[in-house]
Amino acid sequence: MGLSIVILAAGQGTRMKSELPKVLHKLAGRTLLQHVHDTAEHLQARDIYVVYGYGGEQVRETCADLFVNWIEQEQQLGTGHAVQQVIDDIPDTDDVLILYGDVPLITAATLQRLIESGRESGFGLLTVEMENPAGYGRIIRDGSGGIVRIVEQKDATAEELDIREVNTGIMLVRADLLKRWLASLDNNNAQGEFYLTDIIEQAVNDGIGIIPEHPESLVEVSGINSRLQLADMERYYQLVQAHQVMRQGVTLADPARFDVRGSLQTGQDVEIDINVILEGEVTLGNRVRVGANTIIRDSNIMDGVTILPNCVIEESVIGAGSRVGPFARIRPDTALESNVHVGNFVEIKKSLVARGAKINHLSYIGDSEVGINVNIGAGTITCNYDGANKHKTIIGDNVFVGSDCQFIAPVKIGAEATIAAGTTVTEDVEPRDLVLSRVRQFAVKGWRRPEKG
Repeated sequence: MGLSIVILAAGQGTRMKSELPKVLHKLAGRTLLQHVHDTAEHLQARDIYVVYGYGGEQVRETCADLFVNWIEQEQQLGTGHAVQQVIDDIPDTDDVLILYGDVPLITAATLQRLIESGRESGFGLLTVEMENPAGYGRIIRDGSGGIVRIVEQKDATAEELDIREVNTGIMLVRADLLKRWLASLDNNNAQGEFYLTDIIEQAVNDGIGIIPEHPESLVEVSGINSRLQLADMERYYQLVQAHQVMRQGVTLADPARFDVRGSLQTGQDVEIDINVILEGEVTLGNRVRVGANTIIRDSNIMDGVTILPNCVIEESVIGAGSRVGPFARIRPDTALESNVHVGNFVEIKKSLVARGAKINHLSYIGDSEVGINVNIGAGTITCNYDGANKHKTIIGDNVFVGSDCQFIAPVKIGAEATIAAGTTVTEDVEPRDLVLSRVRQFAVKGWRRPEKG
């Protein structure tokens, strides 16, 4: 017996007040649909189907890397109609798990319990009790406690509206049963839609017991229908991440002002100040300190690194014992070896900076190799772009570069050379040479500054 997973993702989400399809709004840096898909992948399904509709091409293009079968629902006529679009592709012997693209925090553990319990009878349903169940379909039970049907909010009586147990929409149904019941759906309701929940009553009529299962927390089954709900879910998710990293030995200055938008691996005695955002795959070694308002994306920060406030580090490696910032930008494909100092308002792009080098102030280093113990003065730049192509600057070990220098790439500076302040380097420099190109200073004696007439 196999498992097919159907993710319903066709809705517009009008309460989001957005041209963007609802399932493409992001939570912790990933689309809502991506969250649901990633959870589904843990369940070892035979196939995952995504039923899409509103903004269809945009959904497919944005989520093109998802390994799914795309099924279009040209007209959005309800959840039952959505499942009808895919059901013929699913073998009769499969169990079908129905998920929703706007319910991003459902866990694999809860779904696994639903799968196991639902297989007993052929029908498992995830329900939950809510203090305020407004907007949700109510679970109607008989005198012995068995589920007999679900009534949607707009079709419920006053007495039924008082029921607090609600339908999450997430269910497991054997495919042969589901096919039969879907074929009998009608749209005789206030919305004029084909409700998937109407199969509950059909199951009861056919003598199929509906096995209820419950999530560990309400947030698992909370759908996102507005930007307010999205923001609330983001803060909940980030607080969960914060608690997790603190249990791993990280000190957070304020767990409420810390965001992980990807995956994080940490060593011991890591300290992170406020408003730090970690995106993609980030590794922080032992004794790393990250200053306030810093963004780190897809980078490896080695042991003993100090990152001062207001830095941006992308797709780079920061070597052990290095110090970066404040206000530094480390762009992709940069590697700093151990004990490198990068100071305020320094930008480094696609460069290797060897151990012990110092680039402390107001400099741009791009497409370069910087040798061991090199010192680069303030205001120095590598002129790596000629308007069409990028060129490389190579600076040998123990070179001293004075302030306000320009390297017109391609150019190579030999080991232990000295580049005097204010020099524009246009040719290769031999080892241990002193190079300067500044205009000789002169004075005009007795010169008078012009005055207004």
